[in-house]
Amino acid sequence: MVKNVQLRLTLKEEATPGSLQLRTAKYLGVAEGSFQLKVLRKSIDARKPKIVFNYKVAVYIDEPRPKDQASFKYHDVSKAKPIHIVGFGPAGMWAALRCLELGYKPIVLERGKDVKERRRDLKAINQDHVVNGESNYCFGEGGAGTYSDGKLYTRSLKRGDVRRIFESLVLHGATDQILVDAHPHIGTNKLPKIVQNIREVILQHGGEIHFNTKVTDFVIKNNILKAIVLNGVDEMAVDRLILATGHSARDIFELLHKKDIALTAKSFAMGVRVEHPQHIIDSIQYHCSGERNELLPAASYSLVEQVNHRGVYSFCMCPGGFIVPAATAPGEVVVNGMSPSKRNNLYANSGIVVEIDVDKDIPKYEKFGALKGLEYQKDLERLAFTSGGRRQSAPAQRLTDFVEGTLSQDLNPTSYQPGLNSAPLHSLLPKLLGGRLRQGFKAFGEKMHGYYTSEANIVGVESRTSSPVTIPRNKQLEHPVIKGLFPCGEGGGYAGGIVSAAMDGERCAEAAMVGL
Repeated sequence: MVKNVQLRLTLKEEATPGSLQLRTAKYLGVAEGSFQLKVLRKSIDARKPKIVFNYKVAVYIDEPRPKDQASFKYHDVSKAKPIHIVGFGPAGMWAALRCLELGYKPIVLERGKDVKERRRDLKAINQDHVVNGESNYCFGEGGAGTYSDGKLYTRSLKRGDVRRIFESLVLHGATDQILVDAHPHIGTNKLPKIVQNIREVILQHGGEIHFNTKVTDFVIKNNILKAIVLNGVDEMAVDRLILATGHSARDIFELLHKKDIALTAKSFAMGVRVEHPQHIIDSIQYHCSGERNELLPAASYSLVEQVNHRGVYSFCMCPGGFIVPAATAPGEVVVNGMSPSKRNNLYANSGIVVEIDVDKDIPKYEKFGALKGLEYQKDLERLAFTSGGRRQSAPAQRLTDFVEGTLSQDLNPTSYQPGLNSAPLHSLLPKLLGGRLRQGFKAFGEKMHGYYTSEANIVGVESRTSSPVTIPRNKQLEHPVIKGLFPCGEGGGYAGGIVSAAMDGERCAEAAMVGL
């Protein structure tokens, strides 16, 4: 017999071995040794001073607990029909894995380097302020997801099998804790190895992955995609092409636009990244003073406020993490956040961004057509570069100074390795963003007492929250005009994180196989 039970444990009980087993036995009125447990879900409720751990468990009474084993059967596809995939981020990786399962040969073309070689270019950004346009925090093996917090939360529950993606991650090296946690994450220190394992599986089963291979043109005849040009020289024939280049591959958007391939401007969000000492967020969320209980993870938060008919909200909140330079070209400054698996850094950071309606909010950019949002992004990133000191140093301000409109005479310590440069972001940012951000921060301070503090910095700019362009596709996930082209993932405008991109990659792989 199997029963599902929901239980709540106090901090003291959580610290005591065997408490969950004991509480389950008491709840069901059975002997402790008469059943086996499987934790289905675990979360923390810290809304009140008395913090509790919520558990959902499956109880197997007088029968063995089944083994947890995901079923992924990968075939030898070395001689199978090919499907070409541009980009080896989450969408491209899971498109390739799905090809292996269904008996097709994935041929992956990635402009950047593998994870090992990519580290050198990340070091160059952080220490030498040198941006490699083909290998950075966004481009390279695993895409932006490799060097991220590895958050696995998604709202795209109708777009695919979330559990399946989680189980695939576990198969390739993630801890099985992600199958249980209410807000699972992997950590930037563990993601590179998982990405490498996925690469090895693809190669072992006959797939191909070509690094340092950039798509520079599309060969189209009678609205049918016939070939792609690589690195401006080599032409490769294609029949089905999954375009999974990510939200920062601006050259792809510009190439499609130049060739009059249908694109549409998409609304997105931009703002800044705010960084607090982690102990401040802990004290607010856990109602504590001093260090948090060792059983509690670094506290996070989720905030949203409507300001002048636009949402102002937290994005990609990284507890116990650090801010990183996410520029993809010289002459721009872009910031993002990430966390290691233990989330044990001294700082908490989060994007705080404002919704931008591309059809109403940026009329001066109408001349750029479908690329108007992209050009708006570019201008603010150039502004951040200039005000940051024309290096990868980022423009920053104390939170209270930003809201009150005062230049910061000094700044708080930061996790951002290239360093900060005091700048009047309150006047530099367009009113569309700056005015709403200032009101939003005031409101957040009322919701979380202690959040609005001079001990926090804001750092600019957080501009790559999502693609500002949509590459349209029909119900068969194919471009409505160009046959053989399957826009996919964040770059196409169809995903917003690791899991949703991975699910979309699988769907696009399945769609590309039809009629092949």
